[in-house]
Amino acid sequence: MKNYEIELNDKLYHLPELKTKTVDGKRHYVTPEGNHYPSITTVLSPRGKEGLMKWRKRVGEKTANYICNKAATRGTKVHKMCEDWLNEDFSRETWDKHKKDFLPYTLFNELKNQKFEYITDVYAQEVTLYSDKYKLAGRVDLIANYAHQLSIVDFKTSTNERKDSYNENYYIQTAAYAEMFEEMTGTPINQIVILVVTENGTVQEFVKEKHEYIPLLEETLEEWYN
Repeated sequence: MKNYEIELNDKLYHLPELKTKTVDGKRHYVTPEGNHYPSITTVLSPRGKEGLMKWRKRVGEKTANYICNKAATRGTKVHKMCEDWLNEDFSRETWDKHKKDFLPYTLFNELKNQKFEYITDVYAQEVTLYSDKYKLAGRVDLIANYAHQLSIVDFKTSTNERKDSYNENYYIQTAAYAEMFEEMTGTPINQIVILVVTENGTVQEFVKEKHEYIPLLEETLEEWYN
């Protein structure tokens, strides 16, 4: 099993790259001990689903699928650009390719120009984490210092600006990553950060404390396992 090395506070941590497995149609991660833990996104997927189903019914399945697929593609491309930039991959070949995706490239630049100055000391990107305590796993976007505080950072794209209340699942997700990281390394992460860039170029920053969302995480897991 491949390991990802993180150097933090003069210590070296080895985080395993977990394989995924589909169980009952849902994504799970396989831990080094052979446990199968659901991904945090899978566990959170039923939350707020009623509103999503009403929207799909209102606009029609064909339109809903088109919008969702477009959003997913846009988000994946912006995520990749963020990853490459923070990995200091400034090669002409990489960015000539990215520039061909005009909208994602434009959104990435808005995000970078407005918020990347607050990101320092990148420790890890796209690493898998898991928790035996919560029986949960997932893949985190970024672990870095944000505004001089060790943070879990998640990048999001959106068609329109988001209200704070719309982000509850994101806060639970990033709080879960913080809990997993602390369990695996002994290093606490208390700050969670959601950075959103919309199609009109607006960049939104949401900074929260992990502990606010642990009760919601535990409640969601209890419902899932019951």
